[in-house]
Amino acid sequence: MTANIPTVKRRVLTADGDYETIPAYRILWLTRLVYSSGFELAIAAVISINAVFLAVLTMPGITDETRQFAIVVDTIAMGIYAVELALRILSYGRRPWMFFTRGWNVFDFIIVGLAPFAAGQTLVLRLLRLMRLLRIFRFLPEVRVLFASIVKSIPPLLSMSVLIGLLLFLYGMAGTYLFGAQLPISWGHIGLSLKSLFILLTLENFPVYLEESMAVSPLALPYFLSYVFFIVFTILNVLIGIVLNAMDEARAENRLRTNGVDAILKISTIVDSMSSDGKISKAELAQLKADIARLRDTMPR
Repeated sequence: MTANIPTVKRRVLTADGDYETIPAYRILWLTRLVYSSGFELAIAAVISINAVFLAVLTMPGITDETRQFAIVVDTIAMGIYAVELALRILSYGRRPWMFFTRGWNVFDFIIVGLAPFAAGQTLVLRLLRLMRLLRIFRFLPEVRVLFASIVKSIPPLLSMSVLIGLLLFLYGMAGTYLFGAQLPISWGHIGLSLKSLFILLTLENFPVYLEESMAVSPLALPYFLSYVFFIVFTILNVLIGIVLNAMDEARAENRLRTNGVDAILKISTIVDSMSSDGKISKAELAQLKADIARLRDTMPR
């Protein structure tokens, strides 16, 4: 007993580490080219070299020849970016608008596409080039995990920020009432008090603030000690704990995604080998089910 099945050929592993099936409307060979490691690494090298020569342009005392060479490199890099963008759009075949469904594609289009409109703004053009350095993050798994952990920690950090803001306001009002009359430069009003408290978050000049305030009020010692223990030590350590917990979650998600991609690649390879003649036997189907079950059991839960 045999069954006809399609051979899995339209698949690609992107620079992000994601496994993707290429839609039928895309140009297969061109899509494989723009997703290939060599192509992505070449573009990353151009971005890095471009950034180095943009930095050279900021250095004082460089010769006119060096400046002109750096400008030429920048122009060549811009041309390479334009060709890369055109190839990526062309790879979408009959549906070029689908190019804009991916975040990195929109990012690249904005950076490269805005260049003609900023032709007279050299500073803007250079800043736009430097923003392309963010693309190199795609090749650094640990940096991607770190960025994902920062994004995941934003909601709890916002909640903690509300609590810290309230406590800082209370301490600021107390500091204004306690020391404002005698120490107007540091505690004259709520704005100055909050400024002093923000500086004290790093414990900078803590002995100076404490000594000046103790000469004004005996409540300065409990005021500053409670602020250090409750705000500086406790709450800020909680914030660090939130970020570390988000990083652990991001690492776990990245590990699951990596294992899932590896499992999909193994399964698709098995399907390709079994269906090389366009058919699959009952025995091969049973073997495929067993391989899928084994892969599923090895994946973390």
